[in-house]
Amino acid sequence: MKKLSLFGLLVLLLTPVLARAQTAFDGTWKADMSKAQFPKKPDVFELKDGEYHCKTCVPPINVKADGQDHQVTGHPYYDTVAIKIVDDHTIEETEKKDGKVVIISKTTVSPDGKTAKFEFNDSSATNADPVTGKGESTLVAKGPAGSHPISGSWRATKMESISDNGITVTFKLDGDTLTMTTPTGQSYTAKLDGTEAPYKGDPGTTSVAVKRLDKNTIEETDKRDGKVISVARMTVAPDGKTITMVVKDVLHGTTSQFVFQKQA
Repeated sequence: MKKLSLFGLLVLLLTPVLARAQTAFDGTWKADMSKAQFPKKPDVFELKDGEYHCKTCVPPINVKADGQDHQVTGHPYYDTVAIKIVDDHTIEETEKKDGKVVIISKTTVSPDGKTAKFEFNDSSATNADPVTGKGESTLVAKGPAGSHPISGSWRATKMESISDNGITVTFKLDGDTLTMTTPTGQSYTAKLDGTEAPYKGDPGTTSVAVKRLDKNTIEETDKRDGKVISVARMTVAPDGKTITMVVKDVLHGTTSQFVFQKQA
């Protein structure tokens, strides 16, 4: 199943500041996942006749479901995928990069086939501890006859838990320059005039551009090798206690929304 990434994602993500005088963005913020609004567009999977297909992955993934590593191309976070059929309702997925495991996930479909529980351990975009989490997806449309219950169109509806390092971000605004850092090692320092700057610590994001739209709103555009992959608009509430982040995932054609609570 697709992992929530709050980097990108989440991930976002994701998604996801001290000046001479403190600004509304200054500080450390953590996403309240109970208020998250996940994409309405579903992810589409098919597992049938020993073949696994992630049709909405970019690029799509097509590998044998034999538990062995299979080469894939075009994915910055991993270069092999292994799909293991655990039983008639459960699969395990392992992704590696240069022979090292970077993502492990397990998905179990309910007996009635209408919901799926997933859990993941993701170190594909972290220079520290992996991001871990559990969540639930709801079936939108069934897969073809005779396929594994994991087949079909699924929409993420709930995150039961996710480690703090995957949903925490710190901003520092100094004059016309914004600095962003995360516990997993992502960072950038960029001018607020839309000038591109390096995005560090994430193999899937190479540059960033940020613009200040008004005193409480900043728009961030992430790129991979010159191509826009996501646009996030961040607005601080009038009371300064929350940031609402609306993320447009250009690669997948989806929109998500997250609310971040100020921590310090």
